[in-house]
Amino acid sequence: MIPANGKKAPVPDNFKVKSCKTCESNGFIWLWYGDGEPEADPNYFDDIGDMAYNEFSEVWQVHYTRAIENQLDAVHLPFVHYDSIGRGDRTLVNGPVVKWHGDTMFYFYVFNEFDDETKTPRKPVELENEKSQVYLEFRFPNIWQNHISEGIRVTAAFVPVDDSNTMIYLRFYVRTTRVKLIDKMIATLGNVFNRHILHQDRRVVLTQIPKKTDVRMSENLVQGDLPIIEFRKRRAQLMNEKTQE
Repeated sequence: MIPANGKKAPVPDNFKVKSCKTCESNGFIWLWYGDGEPEADPNYFDDIGDMAYNEFSEVWQVHYTRAIENQLDAVHLPFVHYDSIGRGDRTLVNGPVVKWHGDTMFYFYVFNEFDDETKTPRKPVELENEKSQVYLEFRFPNIWQNHISEGIRVTAAFVPVDDSNTMIYLRFYVRTTRVKLIDKMIATLGNVFNRHILHQDRRVVLTQIPKKTDVRMSENLVQGDLPIIEFRKRRAQLMNEKTQE
């Protein structure tokens, strides 16, 4: 209704605004912008609901695909984070191994070792039967988790603002003392370090061209880029399925 036109006056189509289904879950507002009813409940991580966490957010001037791919990049860690969580340029990156769980979620494992200059990276097929407690998980369209241990996790939501800006919500989850107040304090202090790590990433990501990625681009990829390749291929498939509906 347009009040000044009266309650019985029809509303022209160009004045109508499309509404979207929303719900609140895990401290996020989830928005369903597809047609009809949501296909499923919000797909977050099931085993961290009772953990204490601290969160911060910031906007990066990139398309959300670039922000996501930074966290899928198994190769950059030893080098970009050389003075924090990496080991500098003396690291050999084996794999990674990517394991799909359904059509919209995958895990990936990385097996790094000291580079003694006598070896080349082992291929993913050589590592198929090896697992690590430390692994990363991605859920379409934009949710990521670093599974550091059963009691320590880092999660991120990469929320598009527009084609050139992405809001990143980063959370540090802790369950170490079983006393939630103390775990909350640990998470708060830990996120100071996580912010430093994220800003090391940001310095690199903001310089990448183009700001949006696609399946085929004028770039050279290596074996360690397998999670990125899997993300791009599946994202393209999902978008193609949507356009054919």
